[in-house]
Amino acid sequence: MEMTIQKLAQLSGVSSRTLRYYDDIGLLKPARVNSSGYRIYEQEEIDLLQQILFYRELGFKLEVIKEIITVDNFDYKNALMEHYKALMEKRQQLDVMITTVTKTIKAMNGGVQMSNEEKFEGLKEKMILENEKQYGEEVRQNYGDSTVDASNNKVQQMTEQQYEEVQALEQEVMSLLKRAMETGQAESDVAQRAAEAHKRWLMYYWPKYSKEAHAGLAEMYIADERFTNYYDKEQTGTAQLLRDAILIYTGMNN
Repeated sequence: MEMTIQKLAQLSGVSSRTLRYYDDIGLLKPARVNSSGYRIYEQEEIDLLQQILFYRELGFKLEVIKEIITVDNFDYKNALMEHYKALMEKRQQLDVMITTVTKTIKAMNGGVQMSNEEKFEGLKEKMILENEKQYGEEVRQNYGDSTVDASNNKVQQMTEQQYEEVQALEQEVMSLLKRAMETGQAESDVAQRAAEAHKRWLMYYWPKYSKEAHAGLAEMYIADERFTNYYDKEQTGTAQLLRDAILIYTGMNN
C-alpha cells in the first residue's frame, strides 16, 4: 500500500504539516519521494506512524519516541502489548473517576444518597479528572507520566483535612498575589510570601520538591495561556508576577 502525505494525513488525523515536521526531524521518513516531489509512504511507515501516535497519547516527548522506535531491535508486537497495558490502566483509572463523579452529580441533583466520605472521594476524583482534561497533556510532556501519576495518587490518598488545607492554601496564594499586585514588585515581602505559600500548596501534589521543578512550573504559567488565564482572571499580570516571585524565591532568576 502506498499513500501520499495528504492521504496519510486524512487516514491518521495528523496534519500534513506535522508529517513534514516528523520527516524533518528524522522521526518518520517517507519511503521515497516521487518525481513530482511528493512524499510517498508505504505500509512500514504507516505502521510506524501508528506507534508514534500511541506513544504520543501516552505522553512521551518526540525525542524520546525517536530513540525508542529507531533502535535496531524495536519490536512492534511487544510495543503494541505495552501500549495496550498502559491504555487499559488509564481506562480503569478513568472508569473509577467517571463513576465517582457521576454519582456525585446525581447526589447533588437529589438522585442518590451519598455519605460524606463518598462525596469527599468524588471531589478528589473530580479534581484529578479536570486537571487531566485541562492540563494533563502539557504537564505530562514536561514532567513525564510517572511524576503525574504519582501526583494523582497523592491526591487520591489525601485525607479530608488535607483536602481542606490545600483549598485554603490556594486561596491564600491568590490573596497574597492580589496584595502583591498593588506594587507589582516580585521581590517584595508579600510576593515572596506568595511564592512560599505556592511551594506549600505544591507539596500537597508533588511526590518531592525541587527548586528547578518549581521554577520550571512557574515558566509554564507564562508560556501556556491556560495557566496564565487562571492567574490573570482577576488582574492581568498576576501570572507574570507569580513567575518572577518564584524565580527569585528559588534563586533561579539569574
